[in-house]
Amino acid sequence: MTTLLVIAKEPRPGRVKTRLTPPFTPDEAAALAEASLADTLRAVAATPARRRVLVLDGAPGPWLPPGFDVVPQCAGGLDARLADAFAGCAGPALLIGMDTPQVTPELLDVDFEGCDAYFGPAEDGGFWALGLARPDPALPRGVPMSTPVTGAAQRERLLAAGLRVRDLPPLRDVDTAADARAVAALAPHGRFAARLARCTAGADARVGR
Repeated sequence: MTTLLVIAKEPRPGRVKTRLTPPFTPDEAAALAEASLADTLRAVAATPARRRVLVLDGAPGPWLPPGFDVVPQCAGGLDARLADAFAGCAGPALLIGMDTPQVTPELLDVDFEGCDAYFGPAEDGGFWALGLARPDPALPRGVPMSTPVTGAAQRERLLAAGLRVRDLPPLRDVDTAADARAVAALAPHGRFAARLARCTAGADARVGR
């Protein structure tokens, strides 16, 4: 069975989802980040797995469901933190972030038979999922992160290593208010969509709409 990894930041105001401010306040942006993380963790909890791990920058809160091991992120850039997360896995592992609350257990229930890696592209040019049948920290280390070509560079790294890559459907990350609206429409019954509705009402009230 696969180990499922979620790499995330503690949803604290001013530290997460800063591109949502404005129109939202730092407290609202953090509440949206918490809802996104909660929906993501709920999907992971509902997916068959050998182990479920939250690789966390910060401290866990009431949003963390049972059944997860919590390990701290290492220091360094995102590529180093991804590498370190995979280094702690002894068998097949799939890693995702906290920015795709529309993710489902069906997307996460991967089978490595016939492939060596899974790659989930993000619509902004990054990636939302990376799965390795044999976790090798060298595969993400050194890949330029947070650029329009991050996903392409990571996928090319997998191919250059001779891995058979199976692609997952592209998903949209929540970075901006427009992203938030689009993602909420895809998962209208989740915590993220409900929180967005409340935050939007608050933002509209502040500008007198």
